[in-house]
Amino acid sequence: MFRRQSHELPGLNLASMPDLIFTVLFFFMIVTHMRHDNVQVRYEVPAGTEVQKLEQKTGVINVYVNAQAIQVNGHVTDLAHLAEHIKAERSSMSAENAERLTVSLKADKHTPMGVIADVKETLQQSFALRINYSGTETRAE
Repeated sequence: MFRRQSHELPGLNLASMPDLIFTVLFFFMIVTHMRHDNVQVRYEVPAGTEVQKLEQKTGVINVYVNAQAIQVNGHVTDLAHLAEHIKAERSSMSAENAERLTVSLKADKHTPMGVIADVKETLQQSFALRINYSGTETRAE
């Protein structure tokens, strides 16, 4: 009468899997834009215990500070021209990224706090209000 037939699932053909993986890999290699600054301002990153990684990379301006110089992404400047460089970097971004602009402040640990306060004040005057302070994590004992 009614007989149950055993249905086996056919095997999965994986012959084209490497082609697909390499195609996706090449796509991401071509599309990804790696941004590296040529750091001309020497700085030693301060250490802290409550350090978090900055996840969002679009709309970020790196500002390197030591006692003698300031560098905005790839351009060395001084405090008087910092606002101009921030404005130029913001104008080169898309409107969405310019709205979510974050300044990653990478200061030498021996930089006087007065210099950092002056940089912060200049950033506030140029409406760069999101500031991320870079540092390394130390273990709390």
